[in-house]
Amino acid sequence: MLWLLAIPVVLVVGLVVLWFVGERGHLMLPSTRAAVLGRGGGSASAAGSGGRRRSLLTAVHGYVYGRFTFQYIRVAIRHIMPRLERWGLARWWADHYHGKVLPTELACAIIRLDHDIKRTDLEQIVPYPTARDILLKGPPNVVLFDCPCRAARENPCLPTDVCMVVGGGDFTLDHHPQRSRRVTQEEALEVLHAEHQRGHVHTAYFKDACDDRFYAICNCCGCCCGGLEAMTKHGVPMVASSGFVAEVDEDYCAACGNCEEICPFGAVSVNGTSQVDWEKCMGCGVCEGQCETGAITLVRDARKGIPLDVREIGVGAGVA
Repeated sequence: MLWLLAIPVVLVVGLVVLWFVGERGHLMLPSTRAAVLGRGGGSASAAGSGGRRRSLLTAVHGYVYGRFTFQYIRVAIRHIMPRLERWGLARWWADHYHGKVLPTELACAIIRLDHDIKRTDLEQIVPYPTARDILLKGPPNVVLFDCPCRAARENPCLPTDVCMVVGGGDFTLDHHPQRSRRVTQEEALEVLHAEHQRGHVHTAYFKDACDDRFYAICNCCGCCCGGLEAMTKHGVPMVASSGFVAEVDEDYCAACGNCEEICPFGAVSVNGTSQVDWEKCMGCGVCEGQCETGAITLVRDARKGIPLDVREIGVGAGVA
């Protein structure tokens, strides 16, 4: 019978050890304390959003996601996402963890933001049930973080420090000091432009464990990004359209095939001239940026949803 009494003791000891591992040998790091007290700003990955109550399960989920991000994403990419469609959970997963594609101009607008924005009921902007709030403090506090998706790959695209925690990265800095750094607005803009030139997609990510709100701009490549892979290979609707669609001017198109090769969504084909599959196009602007003749431009398309444009959201729409 003694072994039965030992089980809870072992569990408690195990949880204590796990906690100290998570807190890097501290009783509680400052950003974790801020999250526990619901002060917000401690981290987009773990802190509360201005005192809004969360369930214990959601709070623990947020902590695990923020503290063990690399392990979390690795398991999701290798074991969970490939099975979601088979399990009938593709839509459920996307409702709880998803992104909104951003053309470079709109991604830069978030980084340049110089006033506070608070807006609710953004189903049209980010058309999933859990994206109820977007809260940005201006100017944004940006922390550059090693991309967990690239870290999960054997031969990842470089550089790896291209994920941007926006509006509160203290938790990331506290818990991942070797893989994160605070950057200036100018440095963040340089990273965005460099990733655009490499043909990568800017994505504003939302997650239920991060208070159902925008918390990061990821710069995604089709070969490493777990979200894009889940969408294009496993049928999980992980990202919503930017609200734009690529349009080809056949008079300028050289039919070189660059756009077809680089499109992360497989939306472009070349048959005499470049052809855009309207359904597949997410309006990321990658093809536009790689077109040497200027034949491709992004055009606004209301059928693709409303762009996540903080310059418009803040105008007469509940600025905090």
